[in-house]
Amino acid sequence: MGAFGLILAIIGIVAFLALIYVVIYNKIQFSITKIEHVEGLIDEDLRSKFDIVKRADDAIKSLLKSNKDYLKEYCKLKDEKISNFDLERKLKEAENLIYNLYNDNTELNKNENMLEIKKSFKEVNEKLSAGISYYNRQTNLLNSYIRKFPNNLIAKIHHISTKPFFDGKDMTDDDIFDFKL
Repeated sequence: MGAFGLILAIIGIVAFLALIYVVIYNKIQFSITKIEHVEGLIDEDLRSKFDIVKRADDAIKSLLKSNKDYLKEYCKLKDEKISNFDLERKLKEAENLIYNLYNDNTELNKNENMLEIKKSFKEVNEKLSAGISYYNRQTNLLNSYIRKFPNNLIAKIHHISTKPFFDGKDMTDDDIFDFKL
């Protein structure tokens, strides 16, 4: 075979390993890109839901003519530094409060604006639910992919680590009490 054949074999092996490296790295980056894209969509949906809460707050104040500010703490959420998961939970609390007020007050359940707000909640909740489900599914796929050999080596080289699920739960830690209710 000779020296030339040995050099060609080494070049072939290096090229093959380089190709595998590139394919694995690109697959990891593609998964990360999909997760980041859906994170952006979830952010938009949470902003929309916050805007709906603000609209409901204005409608409730004007229709009930009450001095009580039912949604005050929820209208300040934009200024708080909380995770998307915690924001989503707080906005769900606000939505439930709005539905309770709607059901308890005839002034609200007769109002066309409040009916539109209920419809808006339904639409944004469907989008949020789909986005969160997709995020968790893609996160699971990425995490399982980068835990396998040789993918884990390439992930380590590029400082890519597993991502937490939407609820912030880290399935790789030893904290068994981080389940969120």
